[in-house]
Amino acid sequence: MEQRTLTFALNVRDFCRKLKWDVINRVYIDQLIRSSSSIGANYSEANENLGKADLKMRMKIARKEAKESTRWLTLLIVEETTLETERIRLMAESEELRKILSAIINKLA
Repeated sequence: MEQRTLTFALNVRDFCRKLKWDVINRVYIDQLIRSSSSIGANYSEANENLGKADLKMRMKIARKEAKESTRWLTLLIVEETTLETERIRLMAESEELRKILSAIINKLA
């Protein structure tokens, strides 16, 4: 899962480099870069064995960041068909990460 979240963050970074950086997209891109990289960061911190409460909290934060990533991907202005296809793929991965994190959280309850 750590590798998967890292790959997602790298793919988002590379995707954002291809986008038009206008006054609107810049705000969304900044937020997307933060949220997409935060998924893996919080997942990694959750695995540091600081207790069940900390583990659950970090997993919830990672899940929230995955949900936010989907939101920012939705708001981006994408004009090229190939980039739109890539955005849809990234949105699907973000949603899949959210579902995986939800399953982990539910098992911790």
